[in-house]
Amino acid sequence: MVKTMQARIQANQGRPARGFTLIELLVVLGIVALLLTLAVPRFFPSIDSAKDTILADNLRNTRAVIDQYYADTGRYPDSLEQLVEKKYLRSIPVDPVADSSTTWILVPPEDTTKGNLYSIKSGAPGNDRNGKPYQDW
Repeated sequence: MVKTMQARIQANQGRPARGFTLIELLVVLGIVALLLTLAVPRFFPSIDSAKDTILADNLRNTRAVIDQYYADTGRYPDSLEQLVEKKYLRSIPVDPVADSSTTWILVPPEDTTKGNLYSIKSGAPGNDRNGKPYQDW
């Protein structure tokens, strides 16, 4: 075994060492950095637009469930928890912008004798991509 190792060392003495030089590694890292500077600014707005889409979908679905509850019972629910208890919702939806299920703004009906929850709005601070406040959705 020692002889085979010595034979390999002698065979490689006339050849350049195999591997990457520091310059080659720096060039590759520079190219990767350049590609990242092009890709990353396009990535983060897509995350924000996905959150806006999920928020709009959660609002639309929850409002439809509230209307369904009203059609079934003749009154509005008292809270989101009541919709979960009565199996109209699996769980309270999450506001993806605020990243919480407790920030919803509950809108009561005009006639409060018919319940406490007519609609919901997002409690997230800030505006969407078009400048409209999330609380106005």
